[in-house]
Amino acid sequence: MHFQPLLNYIAKHVALTKEETDYLVEHLHYRRYLKGQYILQQGDVCRTSSFILKGCTKLFYVDDTGTEHIIMLGVEDWWTSDIGSFINQTPAEFNIQCLEDTELAQFHYDTIEEIFERIPKLERFFRKVTERGLAAALNRIIRNFSMTAKDRYLFFRATYPKIEQRIPQYMIASYLGITKEFLSKIKKQVAQES
Repeated sequence: MHFQPLLNYIAKHVALTKEETDYLVEHLHYRRYLKGQYILQQGDVCRTSSFILKGCTKLFYVDDTGTEHIIMLGVEDWWTSDIGSFINQTPAEFNIQCLEDTELAQFHYDTIEEIFERIPKLERFFRKVTERGLAAALNRIIRNFSMTAKDRYLFFRATYPKIEQRIPQYMIASYLGITKEFLSKIKKQVAQES
């Protein structure tokens, strides 16, 4: 079953009956995207909240000068969405693009309330997922203010060791808020210290 990774993830937090699981699966959508395809583009309304079954994504903003700022990376068992656009059904501030061929389990805005009414424990589950995502985002802001670029890189490498091997260095630099040249210097320094 395509959705088994999502069901396993949910089971770590809440127990669903067979009937609830069947109902949920009926209301999920499975989507495959090729590397480079967009799940969402700035200005479009985000109609889905997506769980990554397989693959890698980036959530990013393009400023008025055309510079790309990577806000979040996503891999298996992570969520990806422009949460503000999804909740408010307003134009997205961010783009979501696949960095690898990617498979998603998607919850559509039009049916998520119906799912919550039928399975109230999923509403609690999504609240917990959202709270954890908000806490992680706030902690990242604090790290960006209080840590050196080298320490941010070391934290990224220690926390997400498998992501570094899957994406280009310039994207890691963008995520860390530094240039790829500066990241290269940091990596050389870290290698010399090892």
